[in-house]
Formats: sequence, structure tokens, C-alpha cells
Amino acid sequence: MKLYIAEKPSLGRAIAEVLPKPHRKGDGCIYLANGDCVSWCVGHLLEQVEPDAYDAKYKQWRMEHLPIVPAQWQLKARASSRKQLAVLRKLVKQADQLVHAGDPDREGQLLVDQVIDHLKVRGTKRDSIQRCLINDLNPAAVTRALDQLRDNKEFIPLSTSALARSRADWLYGINMTRASTLQGRKVGYQGVLSVGRVQTPVLGLVVRRDAEIEDFIAKPFYQLIAHLQTEQGELFKAKWQPSEACQPWQDEEGRVLSQALVENVAARISGKAALVTASSHQQKKQAPPLPYSLSALQIDAGKRFSMSAKQVLDSCQRLYERHKLLTYPRSDSRYLPVGHFNDRAAVLAAVANNEPTLFGAVDKADQQLKSKAWNDSKVDAHHAIIPTGKKVSSNQLSSSERNIYQLVARQYVAQFYPPHSYSDSQIELEIGGGQFIAKARESLHPGWKILFPARRSSPSKTTDNKEAVLNTQLPALEKGDRCHCQHGELLAKKTTAPKPFDDASLLAAMTGIARFVTNPAIRKVLKDNDGLGTEATRAGIIELLFSRDFLQRQGKQIRATQAGKALIASLPELSTTPDMTAHWETQLNAISQREESYNGFMQPLEASLNDLIKQSQSVLPVGLKGLEAKKKPYKKRRGGSKVAVKKA
Repeated sequence: MKLYIAEKPSLGRAIAEVLPKPHRKGDGCIYLANGDCVSWCVGHLLEQVEPDAYDAKYKQWRMEHLPIVPAQWQLKARASSRKQLAVLRKLVKQADQLVHAGDPDREGQLLVDQVIDHLKVRGTKRDSIQRCLINDLNPAAVTRALDQLRDNKEFIPLSTSALARSRADWLYGINMTRASTLQGRKVGYQGVLSVGRVQTPVLGLVVRRDAEIEDFIAKPFYQLIAHLQTEQGELFKAKWQPSEACQPWQDEEGRVLSQALVENVAARISGKAALVTASSHQQKKQAPPLPYSLSALQIDAGKRFSMSAKQVLDSCQRLYERHKLLTYPRSDSRYLPVGHFNDRAAVLAAVANNEPTLFGAVDKADQQLKSKAWNDSKVDAHHAIIPTGKKVSSNQLSSSERNIYQLVARQYVAQFYPPHSYSDSQIELEIGGGQFIAKARESLHPGWKILFPARRSSPSKTTDNKEAVLNTQLPALEKGDRCHCQHGELLAKKTTAPKPFDDASLLAAMTGIARFVTNPAIRKVLKDNDGLGTEATRAGIIELLFSRDFLQRQGKQIRATQAGKALIASLPELSTTPDMTAHWETQLNAISQREESYNGFMQPLEASLNDLIKQSQSVLPVGLKGLEAKKKPYKKRRGGSKVAVKKA
């Protein structure tokens, strides 16, 4: 008998649907007409044991017990999953061939692998396990995945990476949570001070941003705009570029703080001749935005619909499992397998049917265009989130589901539109000994941008384009040409405080964490998409901080509570900044790519725990004095936080 082990019942049913009928429903499984069977986990069937399972003395929280480091790691069956684990135990014994059909990510790989290990599968049966990677629950896609089974041994590094993450989170969470909670009790705080290698740096981001806003003092600064006229009477504007001699009157971002200096330059250029020292005109193209990863989708949905990360993930999950309108949602990829290009006609037809607002866009799409999104070299276990070929009536979807479907569908349709073409012009001038630059950007052909009428995007970063708003187009001037400066216009401005985080910006910070990393060596090795947590966990991490009363909402803003601020103030800096955990994510990814070993990751971590615990003992969380802990019980979570709550 061949036994297919899916991660959850919905995936199991989708697999059975394309396999030989008639079916016979069993207890926690589906028997197929050919004698094979499909069964499933119900999420995680196994979990890390609590510290007192290793030694009864750990029931009491004492500083002298720390750090707790298991000599031999143990798992136990979740109380709610014992029945299904028993079903799998029986079926695995009967089977002579196993197919691993966990979700196509590192957690899905580990989840089923751990069950197979727990059930002591050995010998030929273990060596012959096959891996099925399903990104789309529609029958055609499931059939295709079943026709492309791979050797499960190929995914040992991915599973090892997830195992290292799970154990590291347990070690760090258990020990640092106990250490912080014991410190809190010294100042009368009776709640659990949960610490995690992802949640605490995220909290630290918010606490530091709030402090920047609170401590911010607006400073005046000044800019100078030259109003120019060519010999043909054409008008344009150029911005002054302060020279090195002006540095004593500039701040660290190059803004001029001296009004008198700018007024002096303005007087010096008014009525003077302007000499063109350089001129350039370039035509450029911008490819359509890539299809969504989960984080990219959460960020866009947060900006456009004010949806939280969890609301986006929940809507995606329903569109994937219940409606079968989207492919696998917990994806960190923004690329597609080249083979999926052959499905474009069916997918576009489904989009036109399911989302009436995109009917015209689909009709005008050029299905012969192949954007850079189709790239096998950038696709591993899973691909970008795209619509499936299934057709439904749009009234079957909730408003949040429809909003998400519309975003994903529009991004997919954009792959069949030409690039946006535009021209960038720049003129450099010398006026009265000062240097000035005039810039302009002109759209030549909207291309894919016609699908995003309200989209406030630009071919390059906003910070590079601030001058472009001064001119819609520039006159045709060449090096050596002269024109006339009518006058200089002084612009008095003030620095503005950083904006508080909201769902979209906090997710963006977690995803592109390199800009918040303080250690230059760590920042150097981080990739653009390295971040805090994974696509699957970021929404849960944010919600966890709210449930533990470390974060609060003020309208759309996310702010730290007094308890959150006090916790961050009492912890070692390494625990509150993203440096350590961003580096962890890089190492975990290296394990999955066979570039680093499990021991090479875990041993330094275990060695560093002593130092972190000692540092946490040196500072009392005085900001918690007089605060009452949140009364409602914390939601059970994986790793340290779950155990900490139960034993506090």
C-alpha cells in the first residue's frame, strides 16, 4: 500500500480527489480504489516537551537552573492530536511506500518528517520515501505535482534547517523568558515577560521608533531653487547643490541649516547668467512588478485596505483551501516556474470571470509576452502567489477575500503587459559659482501602469526623485549653452519626525531588516529579502505581541505599551535588536542550502546563552513597577513562550 501523508485534511482531500475512485472514508484517512490510502496530520501532531520533562526541578522557576539545555531532545504528541497520530501509526505500519505531502516550505518539511521519525520508520521504507510539492489545490495542479515526485532525501537540509530553528527558539525562549520574568518579580510584576528571538527584536523596533518620535525636535532647514529662462523663453527650475565648503552649516543628511547662507547664495545668482556644464537625456523601461510573495502581499494590502498581516494571511488561506482560487499562500518567492506559462490562458480566463473589474485588463493582455517572473532558477519548493484556473461567482467571496484576490490577480495580469517606458532628463548648471541640477521625468508609454491608476510608484526610489517634481520636462540644452537666472527662491522647511509603525510598515521592516541592523559585518552578509521570521510566522509574531500587551493600536498606528518599553529597557541590547536573529535567519537558510551544518549553528548559540542570561540579571525592569500583568491567559505558542506561560 502507498500512503500519502498530507499536512492537513484539506490537502489530503485534494490529493485523494485526483486518485483512483471509488473512495472509502476511514477514520482520519481516505482509502482509494487501488488499495492505496491518503491520510494527514492536523498541523503539528508533535511538540517540544516542557523543561520539567527533562528534570522535575524545572517546574520551579529559578535563576540557578539557567540555562536549561537538553542533553537529548524530546517530542511529545499534542493532546488534541493523539487520535490522528494513532491513525498514522497504524497506516504507516501497513504501508510499504510513503509519500511526504507536507506544505512546500521548511516547516511543512519538518512537520511530516518528525512524524515519520516519531513512528520509527526505518530501512527500505524510509529510504524510498517520496516528496510531493503541491502549491495549488486545483485537480490539474495536484495531478501535475503527483507526476513529479522527488526523493525525500533531497529535502534533508530543509528539514534540518527547520529543526535547528525549532530547537534554537526553544532554547532562547525558555531561558530568556524565565530570566526576564524572574527579574520582573523583583520589582513586583507578576506577569510573564515573554522573550523570543523574533518577537523581541520586533518589539524593539517599535519601542525605538516611539522613542525617536517622542524625543524628536523639529529643525528648520533651507533649500534654494533657481528659476531659469532659456534664450527661447522656456522656463524651468534647478535645485542648488551645496559644496563641501558648506558642510559646517549642514546636518548629517546634507540639509543646510543656515538661512543666511542660502539667502547669500540666492542674492548672488539672481539676474546672473547660467552656464550648462552637463546635459543628459535617457529613455528607460520599468518591468511590471513581480507576482506576490506573502509579505509583499501583506504590505500592499496593509497600505491599500488597512488590513493586518493576520487578516491578509487568513484571507489567503481561505482563498487557497476553501475556494481554491489562489496557489499556496505562505510563499517567500516572487517568481514562477517556466512550465506555469503554459497555464496562462486558463488562469487569465478565470481572472476575467472571477473579478469583473479586471475583465477589460485581461481582454487587452498580450498572452505572448513573458515577463521576468518566469524563472526556474529562482523557484525552489514553492513559487509566487498567483490565481488558479478555477472559476467562481464573485459573490461567493467576502469583501476581504475579494480585495486580496483582486490584488493577486492584477499583479498576475500585469505580467502580460509591456514595460512602462519613460525618459529621465538632467541638466547641470553653474550660476554665480554655485552648482545647480534640474531634473525631469516624462512618461512615454504607460505599459503595465495602466492597470494601477492609483499606484504611487516610480521607476526609482522616491528619495532619488524629489527634484523631478520641479519640472515636467526640460528644455533641449547642451553643454556650453547659456540661459538666464531670473531669481533664486528660498524654501524654508522643517525636519519631520519619523512616522509611527503601522501594519504595512512594520511588515516591511521585518522583511527588509538589513536597514535596521547595526552591526556592519552582519548587514554586509544579509540579502535583500533576509528578514525577521518567515512568511508563515510574521503575522503571528505581530499578533502575539498584541496579545501579550507589549503592543497596542492607536487607530492605524502600532505603538509600544509601558510593559513593552520596560521589557526592552531591561534586556541586553543583543536581544532587542534584529542583528542576532537576522544573522540566524541567514545561517538557517545556509543550512537549507547545504552551506552550513546543524552543529555549526547550534553550538555557538548554546555557548552564548550564559552571557545573555548574566546580562539580563544586571538590569531590573524598573519601568514595570506598579504595572499589573494582563489577566487573560496567553495563547499557547510553540517554543519558549508557550512553556513559559504554562509554568509561570
